Amino acid sequence: MVRDYIAEWFKIAEMDLTTAEYLQGMQPQPLEIICFLCQQSSEKRLKGYLVYKGIAEPAKTHNLTFLNDECSEYDDRFNMLDTACSVLTRYGVQPRYPQEIRITEKNMAQALEYARQIRNFEQLEEVRREVNKNSM
Repeated sequence: MVRDYIAEWFKIAEMDLTTAEYLQGMQPQPLEIICFLCQQSSEKRLKGYLVYKGIAEPAKTHNLTFLNDECSEYDDRFNMLDTACSVLTRYGVQPRYPQEIRITEKNMAQALEYARQIRNFEQLEEVRREVNKNSM
């Protein structure tokens, strides 16, 4: 049952990233939405990992740096994601509201690159494969 819950975190994370990638084809590109979905995808992966490690309810935060620090307590290799998490965190809330954040195509490309880096991070991918194998 817990494994199904973890698998759901990773499934929704993949849907967020797939949607962000799909939206690149729109004209004009919804840069803010794409960056937001990249942040959301990464947040869900990190929270899925924390649930896998026994934290029933991960912190209700959009701060990827905080979540990554929590993951690093279990495996210090998560420190390799520090830059990606720092950059993506800014897209967790601000793009959803009319504020002074300016997002460019370069920002969007970087957000997608970092979200893919987190998706492909070996420790997260191992958890995803394990829970999917055991959920069937």
